[in-house]
Amino acid sequence: MNQHLNVVVIGGGTGQATILRGLKLIESISITAIVTVADDGGSTGRLRRAYHIPAMGDIRAVMIALAESESLLSTLMGYRFEKEDLQDEASSELVGHNLGNIILTALTQKSGSFMEAITMISKVLNVKGDIVPSTHQVVSLLARMEDGTIVKGESNIPKSVHKVQEVFYDEDVKASKEAVKAIQQADVIILGIGSLYTSICCNLIIPEIRKALQKSKAHKIYVSNAMTQSGETDGYSLEDHVHTLEEHGQFKIETVIHADDKIPTEILKRYVDEHAYPVLIKEKVHHFKLLNRKLLSFDTLRVRHEPDKIKHVFEDVFRKMRDE
Repeated sequence: MNQHLNVVVIGGGTGQATILRGLKLIESISITAIVTVADDGGSTGRLRRAYHIPAMGDIRAVMIALAESESLLSTLMGYRFEKEDLQDEASSELVGHNLGNIILTALTQKSGSFMEAITMISKVLNVKGDIVPSTHQVVSLLARMEDGTIVKGESNIPKSVHKVQEVFYDEDVKASKEAVKAIQQADVIILGIGSLYTSICCNLIIPEIRKALQKSKAHKIYVSNAMTQSGETDGYSLEDHVHTLEEHGQFKIETVIHADDKIPTEILKRYVDEHAYPVLIKEKVHHFKLLNRKLLSFDTLRVRHEPDKIKHVFEDVFRKMRDE
């Protein structure tokens, strides 16, 4: 295998950003992040509705993660206007907005292109890699629940009292040509970490992305969530996560990386209040290679994947791939 690897990471949210923070420290790889634009909540949702542009919140998070250094601008890209910071009620429309989202919206309006706006900010931040939306369309994600009800809107799906059966779009969604090309050229495709249905599967169900993944000879890796997510993966095992990804994308995952760190009891108790529990391995035999590794940190009394540990495990994975 070539010494230089083209690595594609598909997802969204803080989980994808965490993986990218680790990967950007590895030499001899080129990174492309394919990011969901289905988010319709918070600052992202408000700007999306006002300007009819794809959701940029996850794009912004990935930009900050892949920035070469934590510069003042990258810090400001993550700044959120809070109510207590404002001096008068006239400024209240800014409450909850993220400065990076506003900048991306302004550049999209000025350039007339969402992709051009991403490219411009990426150059300023000296981003290590390429960031591409999974689609350039303004899309709304829907979920069919196990009881047959339909829930519309990415932000509404985790609020349902019923389990998700599948996510889908009720319109013809075209993949961005940049995303399809990246998959076609990939040596490694990484899925995770993050909300299973609303951050990862929402990319896989776009027909052209699904087709490209099916045809791709790249090694497909899933970095498993450490905890279940209330409203999306209640009671899910590691195998349930993998099955869901394979069902939505219609391809096979070859390697799964699972965090086997012992989570402190006091932290687990905090998660019980959120109806979240560790993602457990239920089966002894799998069709994929399972790598159990120490990947977590608990410094904030939360379960978090540590970018530096992610870096080390992928350095090992890539080294073995090159030796084959």
